Amino acid sequence: MTTTSSKLQGIIPPMITPLCERDQLDDPGLERLIEHILGGGVHGLFILGTTGEGPSLSYRLRRKLIDRTCRQVNRRVPVLVGITDTSFVESVNLATHAAEAGADGVVLAPPYYFPAGQAELLEYLDHLTRLLPLPLTLYNMPAFTKLVFEPETVRRALDNPAIAGIKDSSGDMIYFHRLQLLLKNRPDFYLLVGPEELLGQTVLLGSDGGVSGGANLFPRLYVTLYEAAARGERDRVEELQDIVMHISNTIYSTGRFSSSIIKGLKCALSLEGICDDFMAEPFHRFRQAERDSIGEHLEEIRADLAEATLAP
Repeated sequence: MTTTSSKLQGIIPPMITPLCERDQLDDPGLERLIEHILGGGVHGLFILGTTGEGPSLSYRLRRKLIDRTCRQVNRRVPVLVGITDTSFVESVNLATHAAEAGADGVVLAPPYYFPAGQAELLEYLDHLTRLLPLPLTLYNMPAFTKLVFEPETVRRALDNPAIAGIKDSSGDMIYFHRLQLLLKNRPDFYLLVGPEELLGQTVLLGSDGGVSGGANLFPRLYVTLYEAAARGERDRVEELQDIVMHISNTIYSTGRFSSSIIKGLKCALSLEGICDDFMAEPFHRFRQAERDSIGEHLEEIRADLAEATLAP
C-alpha cells in the first residue's frame, strides 16, 4: 500500500489511445499527441481511461502504452494509469507495471460485470489497496459500470490512506455536492469532475479540476478555463465554457452512437495531423461524410478560440 504526498489539481486530460491497426499503437502519433497535450500547460495525464478505450485494449498493448507514455512524459507532469478490470489480479498486475514504468498513480472504476454491493465494494478496495504500489483515484462512472461509489462508501474510503481522490463522471450535481460535504474536512483528498460541460461550474464551486476529454484537442482552452474558474473570474469562465459547449454540441455529437465522443476526438486529431483515428473494435472511425462535418466544426471552433484570444 502506498500513500500519496501531493494533491492533484487542474486539468488532467484522459488521453485517447492512438491506434493504427488492431492491437497496434500509432507510435509517431502517440509522441505528437503527448507533446501537443503537454504543450497546452496541463497539470497531469490520465491514460487507459474511458476516452483511452482502456477496457478494449489487450494487456500487452496497455503495458506498451504505459511504458511509452511514462518514458516520454519523463516526470514533467504526473501520469495516472487506469487499472479498471473485471479481474482483481489483472488490476494489480497493471498497477505493478505502471509503478515500474514510472507512473504516479492509478485510477479504478468498480468492476463492471457482476454488480457488487457497497459493502462488497469496500472490502474489494481494502484488499486491492493493500497490494497497490501507487496511490489510487476512485473513478465514479455509473453510465458504464452500472455501479456508483455511494457517498457513504466514499466516506468510509476516506479512512484508507492509499486512496487519494475521486474522479466523478456521473454528471449528477446532487452527488457532486454530497461529495463536497464529505470532503470539507479533508483538503488533501481531491475531487475531479469528468464531464467538461460542468468544468467551469464545478471549479467555481470548489472542485479541484477536470479530467476533460477535449483537452486532447485544445488543451490550452481547458487550462485557461480552469485557471479563470479557480480565480473566480465568472465572465471569463462563461465565455470559455461556451466554447466547451460548442465542442460538446459538434465534435461529440456528430455520430449516432455513444461512441461518437471518442470517434469525434480521434477524427479531429487526425484532421489536425496529430495521430491516426483508428478505433478499437467493435467501433470504427468516422466515414467521409462525418469526417467532413468534423472538419467544418473545427473551423468554427478555431474562430471561437481566436475571438477569445486563445491559440487553437
